[in-house]
Amino acid sequence: MQDNMDQVVRTPQEQADVDQQCRNLALYEYESCPFCRRVLHEIERLSLNIELRNTREDPTAREELREGGGRTTVPCLRITQETGGAHWMYESADIAAWLRQQFG
Repeated sequence: MQDNMDQVVRTPQEQADVDQQCRNLALYEYESCPFCRRVLHEIERLSLNIELRNTREDPTAREELREGGGRTTVPCLRITQETGGAHWMYESADIAAWLRQQFG
């Protein structure tokens, strides 16, 4: 396992596999949120290509978050499961820990 501060480096095939897994993820966020910044830093460190949905700039993203997750608090990671259902994960520390566990 790598140190928390080290950038994760993968082979092109490993990165392609991770990119495929990330297609099931979307992070609802906005730039000035410090808790979002924590998660975004972890996404960058882990070299993850996760779709970002800015809830301040995109009213549709905010509505999706409210309808799906039940509240508009960010950050929120939407994890689309193989069955098509979605799990909505709030709390920056929980999201960062989950990302490290899955991709670290």
